[in-house]
Amino acid sequence: SVEIESVTERRTRVVRLMTPLPVEEAIARFGHVPLPPYVTRADTPADAEQYQTVYARETGSVAAPTAGLHFTQEVLGSLASRGVARADVVLHVGAGTFKPVEVDDPALHVMHEERYHVSPEAARAVADTRDRAGHVWAVGTTAARTLESVALGDGHVRAGDGETRLFIRPPYTWRVVDRLITNFHLPRSTLLMLVAAFAGYELTMRAYREAIAAEYRFFSYGDAMAIV
Repeated sequence: SVEIESVTERRTRVVRLMTPLPVEEAIARFGHVPLPPYVTRADTPADAEQYQTVYARETGSVAAPTAGLHFTQEVLGSLASRGVARADVVLHVGAGTFKPVEVDDPALHVMHEERYHVSPEAARAVADTRDRAGHVWAVGTTAARTLESVALGDGHVRAGDGETRLFIRPPYTWRVVDRLITNFHLPRSTLLMLVAAFAGYELTMRAYREAIAAEYRFFSYGDAMAIV
């Protein structure tokens, strides 16, 4: 059972879980995999593995970073064998990632805060890549927001923990990320606006028209694009 402790300004609720078990154990036993709202079926035990990246390590998100679903251990191994450096960052995706922009002026849209963690090792990997004129690829909008939230003026990032409400939309000057892998997103979503800020509005709309005409699969289990 739960006890509602407070209602936030966004009308979400802060609750206390009432259980004699450790909280993580209770969630694992009684909880459900939080599938996106457009997946209308009930979750199954297989979703705990299939709706998750192969490199996931921490609990806390309400959704998987879906661009990462395209990566297998074999793909990661192939990239490593070609000298591609990899750095892991954490962004605990909140329910607000599914909230559409419902105002005419996107500047009035209220972003939910999301917790992030960037390790010193990840920060050094970004710095090393920048210093040798390499490219920083973000796998997913979550990784992109995390890196841009901790960006320094010289293209490097600072390590640490915090919360971000960064809303990336046109026009936006990118400071760290210069390559992006992402799925195809819903209309009026903050994720689609982030893509438009990266690729440009016209190119993004042209890509989406092509995807619709060619019957690409959209959303979490769908196709992805690489924006270079």
